[in-house]
Amino acid sequence: MELEGKRVALLVEDMYHEHEFWIPYYRMKEAGAKVTVVGTGAKEYYSKIGLPAPGGVAAESVSAADFDAVFIPGGLAMLKLVRDCFNQGKIVAAICHAGWVPVSAGILKGKKATCVPAIKDDVVNAGATYVDQEVVRDGNLITSRTPDDLPAFCRAIIAALK
Repeated sequence: MELEGKRVALLVEDMYHEHEFWIPYYRMKEAGAKVTVVGTGAKEYYSKIGLPAPGGVAAESVSAADFDAVFIPGGLAMLKLVRDCFNQGKIVAAICHAGWVPVSAGILKGKKATCVPAIKDDVVNAGATYVDQEVVRDGNLITSRTPDDLPAFCRAIIAALK
């Protein structure tokens, strides 16, 4: 398996997007990565349509040293973990509205990135160069636009982790 021994944190919070959570969850597992669901401490989280996801571990109980990558599906996430992973050269991957997390974490200045068009101005105002394509990799930052781009997004994450 191509990602055997790699550790991926998959962030989750209520109102997550089903495809942006479950497709990478199973794709990373399929590739052999150990996937740890990281949330705020709830036993379960519910998607926009009420689909439950496991609570996994609380963000304050893990650190960047525990992972090779952190995957941010659209929705809320934990800024310290994201910033620490980015600063340590770990893969930080954000799709759709999750682009707000790198904005708030202060890690986009001077980077090329993409996101859902609704938050393009926020990404640009955070110092990134916006590129309208299905996936953009700039160093250890991988961004994507929408759930339709998930196949390319997951391929880019797997390639970066190899």
